[in-house]
Amino acid sequence: MNSSNRWNKRPEGSTWGDFGQDDQCGRMNLLTPEKVKQGIAEVQHGLSFNLSLPLDFPGGNVLNPRRMPPVLRPTLRGDKPNMNYQLWCDDPLCTDVVCDDLVVMHLQYSTQWDSLAHVGSMFDADGDGVPEPVYYNGFRAGVDVIGPSQGHAAGIFDFAKIPRESTSQARALGIEKMSERCVQGRAVMIDLHAHVGRARVNIGYEQLHEIMQKDGVTVEPGDMVCLHTGYAEMLLEMNRQPDGALLNNSCAALDGRDKRLLQWITDSQLVALIADNYAVETHPALAAPGACASLPLHEHCLFKLGVHLGEIWHLTPLANWLRAQQRHRFLLTAPPLRLPGAVGSPVTPIATV
Repeated sequence: MNSSNRWNKRPEGSTWGDFGQDDQCGRMNLLTPEKVKQGIAEVQHGLSFNLSLPLDFPGGNVLNPRRMPPVLRPTLRGDKPNMNYQLWCDDPLCTDVVCDDLVVMHLQYSTQWDSLAHVGSMFDADGDGVPEPVYYNGFRAGVDVIGPSQGHAAGIFDFAKIPRESTSQARALGIEKMSERCVQGRAVMIDLHAHVGRARVNIGYEQLHEIMQKDGVTVEPGDMVCLHTGYAEMLLEMNRQPDGALLNNSCAALDGRDKRLLQWITDSQLVALIADNYAVETHPALAAPGACASLPLHEHCLFKLGVHLGEIWHLTPLANWLRAQQRHRFLLTAPPLRLPGAVGSPVTPIATV
């Protein structure tokens, strides 16, 4: 057993222990001051692009039945709604009119980051022949990532009756660990949409490599990689009325079953993989024999390598600008919420060129 006493063996091809036995940041460790300077060096025009969808997109729960749009409500001031509240009601000498609100939000509903606690795997980390549920670097389900065992302590059913306490927590690998690294540096755009349009294409290593060669795109250690497919632009066009059947048959996604593609992610030493589609990878994944991950690219990135995934980013305006300028690199600033214990987070990424 290693010094942390969490694992005796690590998954083949993983980075467990490479950044320290107790590391919770994974490949974010490669986002060094030098990478920040490289990103800043890409700023030539001083133009900024907001890469987030409005956080009430896509609308409804077609993409994921467990995730719903955010709900805004005013806070309470005594027994009155604290919206357009006129303070003269409490003190005749006060002229203030106050608004104060709260949000009920599914953290991975719209433009988001996945933390390393989002997806783990059944893996024999003890080396005793029995797999157990573990996450990146051997952090344990039920010990380091905890949650309730009964459905009544999960989800939102009756807001007024929900106890004022959290029932789940990533004690390790929470999204705040990523936020503490600031997430600013050089990013690279791979414009899949420019080559395949809105066709539903499972992109494997060969096609990705061909597209990168045609566009002169290179990825170096410490880069954040963005994949433009046009999917988020379709969501905007649907205006909060997503057509699930059309979306399921539109736009490119990475083939998580392609072992050469997964090896490229490993060898490139990219620090984050971001797309404007629902899951970065084809979902559901292509069929495979035997017991295996239903989200193989998530398993490879989050569980094995410690590579954070960004999903449903709005990349089209930036991708079009970069193509017109014959560029593919830019400065990306994209910290998630510093929300301790959360396994995902909305994000408002800013690209500067």
